[in-house]
Amino acid sequence: MSEIIALIPARGGSKGVPNKNIRPLAGHSLLEWSIAACLKSKRIDRTIVTTDSKDYRQLALKLGADAPFLRPTEISQDRSQDIEFVLHALDWLKAHDSEPRLIVQIRPTTPMRDPSLIDAAIAAFEASSTATSLRSVHEMSESAYKTFEINQDGILACVGTGSTALDAANRARQACPTTYFPNGYVDVLSTDFIRRTGLMNGDHVLPFLTPVSLEVDSEDDFRHIEYRVSQEPEILDLLFDEAP
Repeated sequence: MSEIIALIPARGGSKGVPNKNIRPLAGHSLLEWSIAACLKSKRIDRTIVTTDSKDYRQLALKLGADAPFLRPTEISQDRSQDIEFVLHALDWLKAHDSEPRLIVQIRPTTPMRDPSLIDAAIAAFEASSTATSLRSVHEMSESAYKTFEINQDGILACVGTGSTALDAANRARQACPTTYFPNGYVDVLSTDFIRRTGLMNGDHVLPFLTPVSLEVDSEDDFRHIEYRVSQEPEILDLLFDEAP
């Protein structure tokens, strides 16, 4: 029985960057970066890639992950929600194997991970008696309280309050509450909680602070992370036992 599984979602389609999940980054596809981090973890028992693509499935198997099923097309759309592929995976495992105790969700679009931090996140969730799930975040360089939206009249308004009196946003950064960005580095989910509520995260989510973690959503992001890897080549050795 696999007590703790990693679940890596990798849809075949991507509008922003075609075939983003298998796009090479510093010589390794985004999918390979995430699989490598999971295989290096000391706590993850099984690494499963959930995908709707036969080609992605074959690549996942080649890279050492499991891909025991293909995700249905109807839950692999741009607007599909994460809970859909999580429940699909749990239902498949229940029918063909056994359900895990914990799911560690690892998104390919956040490639630079230290496997020891994945293990630390699992340990932090297990140590909590009240957390419904765990999500990784990093501190934002600028408080979200100093950001704006454009209202229906085409006027700048403070995010969250809708107020168009912007002088309050001019206060010093130190006077604003610290805010955090969810970065996809690692999420830990409870199968028991998901089955009882039909929810992934719940209302008592444990934060897990990580270093600033870059996500890939555009061509510029690929170039930026390629540069960062060139400045931090130790990450390649950590995950792939190599250094440039």
